Amino acid sequence: MMQREHAARLLSAIAGRRALVVGDVILDRFVYGRTERISREAPVPILSETRRSVMLGGAGNLARNIASLGGEAMLVSAAGEDAEGAETGALVREACGEDADLVTEAGRATPAKIRYVAQNQQMFCVDRDPRTPVSDATVDAVFKAAEARLARADVLILSDYGRGLLTPDLIARLVAAARKAGVPVSVDPRGKGYERYDGAAVIKPNADELAAETGLPVSDDAEAETALRALKTRLKQTDALLVTRGGAGMTLLDASGAVTHQRSRPRSVFDVSGAGDTALAALSLAMAAGVPLSEAMALADLAAGVAVGKAGTAVVAPDELIEDALGGAEAPVWRILTRADAAGLTARWRAEGLRVGFTNGCFDILHPGHLSVLRHAASVCDRLVVGLNADASVSRLKGAERPINTAASRALMLASLDMVDRVVVFEEDTPEALIRALNPHVLVKGADYIADELPGAAHVKSRGGEVVLAPLEPGLSTTALVERLKRGRSGDLP
Repeated sequence: MMQREHAARLLSAIAGRRALVVGDVILDRFVYGRTERISREAPVPILSETRRSVMLGGAGNLARNIASLGGEAMLVSAAGEDAEGAETGALVREACGEDADLVTEAGRATPAKIRYVAQNQQMFCVDRDPRTPVSDATVDAVFKAAEARLARADVLILSDYGRGLLTPDLIARLVAAARKAGVPVSVDPRGKGYERYDGAAVIKPNADELAAETGLPVSDDAEAETALRALKTRLKQTDALLVTRGGAGMTLLDASGAVTHQRSRPRSVFDVSGAGDTALAALSLAMAAGVPLSEAMALADLAAGVAVGKAGTAVVAPDELIEDALGGAEAPVWRILTRADAAGLTARWRAEGLRVGFTNGCFDILHPGHLSVLRHAASVCDRLVVGLNADASVSRLKGAERPINTAASRALMLASLDMVDRVVVFEEDTPEALIRALNPHVLVKGADYIADELPGAAHVKSRGGEVVLAPLEPGLSTTALVERLKRGRSGDLP
């Protein structure tokens, strides 16, 4: 497992590196809802829609990950002159600003995808692909736009999603231009015939793609090595090959012929959409920084591991990689955030399609009643933020003898719980201002409260959120426990 200090050094090395991404941009839509009944018209579940989101997929998601990891993304792609193309163009400008060229072609559909998700699980996916080949004029325009940016690039990434933009001719011209400029090329391949990518610094298929390309199994280390070596004999100018193998990790065949296996630690997989883009972004930025490929592979594996724990075609940020590199081995102080940092993080979670939950309290003496509420809160959201009353606030609410434990101690105890994603200490007597800053989808409190009277409840509901009251453990409260402790010290308890 990569150590935090090593991850921090690599992230510092890749910061500011410029990646030129050329490939298929896909408009990714997600329709979220719940399935609670079967259609009367056919034996299929009915999805009751709750929300929708749209984001860049394919080469666009790769560019988003380049930027989120601290690099600078330049993007060149193509779209149709249709509604989806206009929407894609707006998202591309938002992601890359002036460092993007989206060549439009009349009569050719913009690649698009719609995923339908129920209870955080994909039900099915609908693809909308171009039905006509890309024109020679579009290929020329894409090449010229990319060639003009090569002088500023530290790495060229070819993101082939099989939508027809990366023709063999365009690939050959791009690879030749990059080699002439001394810019390394990394490739996310698609389809058979990898000879068209020959000359790249590294080609990164997944296990299924490598098996399809070579006709060889790729189910363990030995088979992965055999398949990589077989492919390398056909690619005379390619420096290295790297195969991603899901939970088994990654295997690298470098330019010297040496093989390195990168082990992935076990993870809870939420959604694999776009994880390959995240891995390629980290790998390519590390290549751009001159990091040895074995270390670049380790960073790519770490980034992909974080990505599969997110919903949709998600991006990964440096702070998330640092946190993940901790692996639970150290006190999780990184989960304790300021209000401003928490607001930025929850905004990012919402943009990724994650359901953000919030609960709050003094949590002076952590007991099973607290744990019950926190478990329930975590069960109704994807990410749970806990607001914690500061020491002065607890004293005002509970009396001069409280708190028993300081805010620092209470925050660390909460941050150590698996069901808690972040903790924010607030100075006010109520969490109203904090809730307004975080804008959670769901506000959770114990069933001894009245939902409509909770601070922040009106704000959450005004944004389409909900208030959930968690069942209580009978007879458990911090106040009751403190009273028992007092009686115990005075001899009242047996």
